[in-house]
Amino acid sequence: MKRLFAFTLLFQLMLLTAQAQGPSKTCPTCGLSMAKCQYKGKHPKPAANKPTANKPSATTGNINGYEWVDLGLSVKWATCNVGADKPEDYGGYYAWGETTTKSRYDWDNCFDCLDDCGESWSVYKIGGKTKIEPNSGHDTARQNWGGSWRMPTIKELEELNSKCIWKWTSKGGHNGYVVTGPNGKSIFLPAAGFRYSTLSGYMSEDGYYWSGTLDSDNSARTLTLCSDYHITINGSIRSSGHSIRPVTD
Repeated sequence: MKRLFAFTLLFQLMLLTAQAQGPSKTCPTCGLSMAKCQYKGKHPKPAANKPTANKPSATTGNINGYEWVDLGLSVKWATCNVGADKPEDYGGYYAWGETTTKSRYDWDNCFDCLDDCGESWSVYKIGGKTKIEPNSGHDTARQNWGGSWRMPTIKELEELNSKCIWKWTSKGGHNGYVVTGPNGKSIFLPAAGFRYSTLSGYMSEDGYYWSGTLDSDNSARTLTLCSDYHITINGSIRSSGHSIRPVTD
């Protein structure tokens, strides 16, 4: 009887203690009891997933130490001619398909202008191709600058002509055109003239820039700049020395 009375008294004491402590609580986030929840029911809010802002693509850069500008066209254009240190410098004069300058520019000493007997002729014959491939060993830009630099195609010169604003001006003492692309960026193309035989002509008046594309029997496609605001795409004799303005994809 005494044992039953003691048990009843102990049970009542336990019940009173539980009532005094209040009902057991669990964390609404993790489901653990408050005693076991490390945050005591106040979990930190997860960070919101903020969209990553798209960084604007670069409009300038360099490859192998040679600078390029993105004009908003299909390719990026170099800021200087091959052989030049500054945009306004003329740079070297190269016969079509040749990678070095020389003192005389004639049919008898130009790339692919001789037949098997050593006689001069005017038909491009290597592999029957109609353009210079960047890795052919005859791309003036690739051979001199390396990397991904190459001569422009005729389509790329036509795009430069038709989609840009051209302004005749003078830079560093040399005349030429500031060419501004659809995105507002620009390059300067000096009117470097040309070389033929041992002569130089039209320097600071006209400019002639090779493409890597053939035109007809003895010509290759050329971008021609004239001081009277006349920019044309035409053919030029392959043995003459013209400027090269490289591009990169």
